[in-house]
Amino acid sequence: MSQAQNEDILPININTSRKIIHVDMDAFYASIEERERPELKKKPLIIAKDPRRTGGKGVVATANYMARQSGVHSAMSAQKALELCPKAFFQTPNFTLYRAVSDQIHKIFHEYTEKIEPVAFDEAYLDITDNKKHIESAVEVAHQIQSEIFAKTNLTCSTGISYNKFLAKLASEYQKPIGVAVVLPEDVREFLDKLPIEKFRGVGKKTVPKMYDLKIFNGADLYQKSELYLIHHFGRFGDVLYHHVRGADDRPVEYLRERKSIGKESTYNPNLTTDSEAEQALTILAKNVALAMKQRQKHGKTLVLKVRYADFETITKRQTLTEFIENSEEAYLFYAQQLFDEFGDSKRGIRLLGITMTNLASINFENITLPLFKSD
Repeated sequence: MSQAQNEDILPININTSRKIIHVDMDAFYASIEERERPELKKKPLIIAKDPRRTGGKGVVATANYMARQSGVHSAMSAQKALELCPKAFFQTPNFTLYRAVSDQIHKIFHEYTEKIEPVAFDEAYLDITDNKKHIESAVEVAHQIQSEIFAKTNLTCSTGISYNKFLAKLASEYQKPIGVAVVLPEDVREFLDKLPIEKFRGVGKKTVPKMYDLKIFNGADLYQKSELYLIHHFGRFGDVLYHHVRGADDRPVEYLRERKSIGKESTYNPNLTTDSEAEQALTILAKNVALAMKQRQKHGKTLVLKVRYADFETITKRQTLTEFIENSEEAYLFYAQQLFDEFGDSKRGIRLLGITMTNLASINFENITLPLFKSD
């Protein structure tokens, strides 16, 4: 396609004045367990209940890099992980410990900026354009954060630096683990042109075959397509891709945003096919939602369960209480399991599960609900 055919519908104005760092902890859960038990560093480590003790039940939360070399990844069934890596050591997740370490790391972030957008408790965006320590170099800030995290937690992280969130996220993945990568405005074309299309944010397993059919294999191929062409084939997402491949992403680091919902979801390959597998997956989701809710000091009255089956049919069911639901993994699992028992069908094969809390409010002393799922 000629450059004349590739004219912008509207001019793209790119703000390159910001300094954004994406911090991504390296194999966070697994690294914490290795820190607590150094002998695990020499073994393939999988964070999940041992399927040999649970009758094959369980879902992988994460794995260390040695286990990942065997093909193990998060959201995989523990039984499949065992088949891929029979010599792996299985460690039951300790989310209380992981949350405490995450809090430590976020305290370090706050030494440099208040403009922090948590993505999960092991990664976050930081806008350090006007940082508290008045450090001009974003690379220096990234190095200091890495050094301080290691000194205080004995854990490593990777950082990506650029003028927007899209590029910073890609940069943090570029040299994992323990990487520091920078994408400057003058580097954008070289960096994005050679990037495989599946590395672009939002291009998932369903979209990749369509990209290949259109002869779009990398950023250079994507850049040659007009905005109208991409919108025609991918709808609204096509417009996002058109801007991203040109290094444009105006999304701010949303440190003051009022969240309308907080949720977590996971895709499963292979599909979940039993009620016990679904329960294990919901348990992990409930724990992660509880962590996110506590981190943002929110609670809500409505829990939404999302189920996507193997044939891609998706259902959402919700339960709303008159009082705020207790902020605990036990409570979220209880209500999610209730909805699943009534509306779910694991025999159809479950591709995706999600738990989302809506109808949110900030926690204060006037509206705290007493715990219902814990006893002394």
